Amino acid sequence: MEKTKKYTKWVALSMVMANMIGVGVFTSLGYQVLPQEYGGIPNAATILIIWTLGGIIALCGAFAYTEIATTYKESGGEYTFLTKLYHPALGFISGWVSLLVGFAGAIAASAIVIGEYSAPILGLDTDSGYYIFGEFIPNYKFTSLIAIAVLSMVHMQGVKTGGLVQNILTGIKVSLIAFFCVAPFFVSDFEPSSVDFSISDITWEYVFSLPFAGSLVWVMYSYSGWNASAYIAGNVENPKKSLPFSLVLGTILVTIIYVVINAVFMYSSEFSQIAGQAEIGNIVAINLFGDDIGVIFSGIFSIAMISTMSAMMIAGPKVTESMGKDYSIFRKLTTKSEGGTPIYAIILQGIIAMILVLISSFQELIQTIGFILFLFSLLTVIGVFIIRYKKSKGLPLPGQKDAIDSSSSNDGIVRTWGYPITPIIFILATIWMIIYFVKEDPSKLLYALIILVPGIIIYFLAENKKNNNDTDYEDTDALDSNSTDILDN
Repeated sequence: MEKTKKYTKWVALSMVMANMIGVGVFTSLGYQVLPQEYGGIPNAATILIIWTLGGIIALCGAFAYTEIATTYKESGGEYTFLTKLYHPALGFISGWVSLLVGFAGAIAASAIVIGEYSAPILGLDTDSGYYIFGEFIPNYKFTSLIAIAVLSMVHMQGVKTGGLVQNILTGIKVSLIAFFCVAPFFVSDFEPSSVDFSISDITWEYVFSLPFAGSLVWVMYSYSGWNASAYIAGNVENPKKSLPFSLVLGTILVTIIYVVINAVFMYSSEFSQIAGQAEIGNIVAINLFGDDIGVIFSGIFSIAMISTMSAMMIAGPKVTESMGKDYSIFRKLTTKSEGGTPIYAIILQGIIAMILVLISSFQELIQTIGFILFLFSLLTVIGVFIIRYKKSKGLPLPGQKDAIDSSSSNDGIVRTWGYPITPIIFILATIWMIIYFVKEDPSKLLYALIILVPGIIIYFLAENKKNNNDTDYEDTDALDSNSTDILDN
């Protein structure tokens, strides 16, 4: 029997951290320190509180995902969970959205940031470029396209190569952040900012203000990715240990990193200097080391963003691969390389990401349907209550034929810590964010339908050709764990 290639718990942890630590933490602060009338919360203590709160909400979601992921132990993330918990149509639509924007769009966004950050060190003029089919393409976007192509080829080599590269890139990113956390205290001629970190009455006024509520939505974007390892639940060594290890520990570590790095950014720069600016990392680097060394850090920040792209290139194809196992018209996406990765799923994701890079308005599109991604996470966490109810009644779980003995401690399932309080916290926070999105701009519902309707149509077309009991497909993810080849990277 062919041995299944599995990711270790360290790769799973690396995926979670790399997915979370992306564009958001290097850009959000510039908009949070704006005056309140412009939607900002310009108080250091308030800003640290909102980053802490965002981490708590994400952690509550991670607790719930550990139970759901260890219950089903299959790759595919929300596609798999929603298919089994509710209906295949809902799972398919989730996978459709993930394919178009959940991963490909996020990869494209990271790639564009890589192009912009690396432009100074590569000597590229961001205002120069070429016309392709009548559309002006800036020079830095070609760097973005190259980054997507190269990284896609890396992951097409296989699980071992991709996992090793992922660990190295995440190590570089975490090391860079750690360096910035201590650098201000070792630069002799550096003068800290006049920012006050003490909690005062104004802090609580900001906490209960409308800008705080709006800012929380964008902070949660920075925390998106806390569920990354759930997408490879069927491809990870010892899910009962690896999934909670990666989901919970990864979220906790990133929360600490986010709070500390934002404190350092504010300690190193005046609010007036970074207000409305997106390239916070570059500004801080120049403040600490001067213009010349600051340019070098632009290139290093690009490497940090590559880590985020790499993690998404691991998780995203698992969704399309899972869809290919269930629907024959996507069967080609299940084809794996000799190294064990879904080669055509990776190629498809890369092509979509490249197209999005070339479309100037794609970021607005991602923001428009962002609340739909929140909705899928919300429905998944609600699934914990469905699972618990079925168990209490001795009924088979959704998507399973036989009931699980809830009294057994050897069922491989990790229970949700803090149940039912922690999932309720996540559910209420997510519902509030969805309402905020819709009230802020009702037209987002229309744009969301433009994305969802083709997915619904394709689902019914695919359903007509659905596999019959998958008799001609061997799911190597479901092979006995004793036959697995654990990759020590």
